Amino acid sequence: MYYEIRTYRIKTGALPAYLKLVEEEGIALQKQYLGELVGYFYSEIGPLNQIVHIWAYPSLDERETRRAALAADPAWQAFAPKIQALLEEMESKIMKAAAFSPLQ
Repeated sequence: MYYEIRTYRIKTGALPAYLKLVEEEGIALQKQYLGELVGYFYSEIGPLNQIVHIWAYPSLDERETRRAALAADPAWQAFAPKIQALLEEMESKIMKAAAFSPLQ
């Protein structure tokens, strides 16, 4: 299993608006296309105004197919600019679980 860890730095003061948009409009679309949401988090201590969400994929090809389908959806195309306006920085990492990891 491959895990995509996406980290976003949100503009100062915009975290509540970001979370509201994702909860009300975005997460259902993401789950419909991306599949397994492992977790969705925001920072409380340390670097603030950060969102981290983790998605699981059985293969990198599957990830590419699912992300392309999401990007092609007109509802996502209408939604994405709303959250992009609240972002300062984005990072995506692809991680593979170690053999002894509880998440496989």
